Amino acid sequence: DLKEELGWKCQSLILFNLFLMGSFVLAVGLWLRFDPETVSLLNDNKAPDTFFLGVYILIGAGSLIMLVGFFGCCGAVRESQCLLGSFFACLLIIFGSEVAAGVFGFLNKDKIIEDVQNFYKKTYDENNNSTMILSYQKLNCCGTKASRCFENLTALIFPLQDCESRIEEFFNNKLYIIGYVGIGIAGVMIIGMIFSMVLCCAVRNSREVI
Repeated sequence: DLKEELGWKCQSLILFNLFLMGSFVLAVGLWLRFDPETVSLLNDNKAPDTFFLGVYILIGAGSLIMLVGFFGCCGAVRESQCLLGSFFACLLIIFGSEVAAGVFGFLNKDKIIEDVQNFYKKTYDENNNSTMILSYQKLNCCGTKASRCFENLTALIFPLQDCESRIEEFFNNKLYIIGYVGIGIAGVMIIGMIFSMVLCCAVRNSREVI
């Protein structure tokens, strides 16, 4: 009957928007923010924070989606058109914000990497034996494009990659993760909006029949 159908759709809403989506996005965001390797490269007052802005957006989006998903589930259980409509509106707003943030991140991807490279070069020029420089060298790199370094005879024969190139590779991989998760968010949010509209229409039709 209708109540069973509503219950099944409610469970789907929970799965998509509360557990699978919100918690996964939040977990990825927290991993990127507290990943020891990434933190060690940007753990300085003068280090650029543009990379972490995208990470904070992921964390915020995951938290909001979990909260909004909870209210959507409440709306389905209580058969409330108001809550379901609010759920749809909130998802739409978050979806729009995610698209805007994604476009901004894509257009500024090169600048984010360039900021980190400039920070590294400046730190390297000031003191190429500092703790921060040693953190970057853990990426299996050494020196800059303009000033290559050779730690030993083996490195002289098989020189290490310069850290500017490794920084580009490293942060490109991280930014791709953010991008893929963003695409996943968009897809599941569309499904969530469809479910909320179907539920809202079902509740309205059931009341009209009564």
